[in-house]
Amino acid sequence: MGENMERPYVLHVITPDRNVSPFDANMAYDAGYNAIVPYTNVVLEEVKTLVQDAIFSRGPRGVWRTGVFISGRDIDLAMEMLAIAKKSMIPPFEVSVFADPSGAFTTSAAMMAMVEAQLKKAHGQDLNGCKVSIFGATGPVGGCTAVIAAKHGAEVELVAHRSVDDVKAKAESYNKHYGTKIGYVDGSSENLKKAILQKTDVALCTATAGIRVIELAQMKDSPTLKIVVDTNAVPPTGAEGVGPMANAEPIAGTNAVGFGALAIGNNKYQIQNLLLKKMLEGQTHVYLDFLSAFEVARKHLD
Repeated sequence: MGENMERPYVLHVITPDRNVSPFDANMAYDAGYNAIVPYTNVVLEEVKTLVQDAIFSRGPRGVWRTGVFISGRDIDLAMEMLAIAKKSMIPPFEVSVFADPSGAFTTSAAMMAMVEAQLKKAHGQDLNGCKVSIFGATGPVGGCTAVIAAKHGAEVELVAHRSVDDVKAKAESYNKHYGTKIGYVDGSSENLKKAILQKTDVALCTATAGIRVIELAQMKDSPTLKIVVDTNAVPPTGAEGVGPMANAEPIAGTNAVGFGALAIGNNKYQIQNLLLKKMLEGQTHVYLDFLSAFEVARKHLD
């Protein structure tokens, strides 16, 4: 066997958290990596050294079988770490890098690909010009979906459950970092939520598990609402009328269909597996974030 065939596939997992996610470790082994090496409590200043230690030890051919996975819970920090990792490469010593903090990047990519596919199938349109309202928008999944939708032409608003100022700050941060025009709206009362749902095309519930965010009475008779997505599988679900297994199922009393957490999770699993395998393919390197994950998800659902 040649030099390249004799070398194991090694994935170096960098996280600012105390532990590496067992979910990510399992996914990496299932995708074909032979060894998973964790680095925990990592700060930004340590990323360059870790990456360069990884690339120089295996030679120009060994880097084909070496990858870096960036996890954690902060999407902005993960993107900063990804940027540093890219700048740390010294050709021909370049390895693939994949960022997916808390699985938010692949969850968001799967969710928005499912939304887009449904819009095309049922309404003959894509995200461009579509109004998207995101409830629970200050979390990582809400943030990623907002950026993905905005980047593809949607009119996106983050819905404030409590503090409008906090949501405004999030929107402004995303706009600064990603060149988007994401807005925000007050959704702190039942009547305000109803007003939002009566004027939006897509409602995404990405709030904390176990909290009912929107109700059927607020969705009822909306002339615009087409899709409701809920990422919460813990009772009560975030969106009334949308069960965890819902996969474009009609929502009672509305003209909309729902997608539930487990249906999204199934696609998220497949997208993460595809991206990890993409790092192993060929004799080159790739850099993967939530925007590239969305492109893979779109092709997967075609």
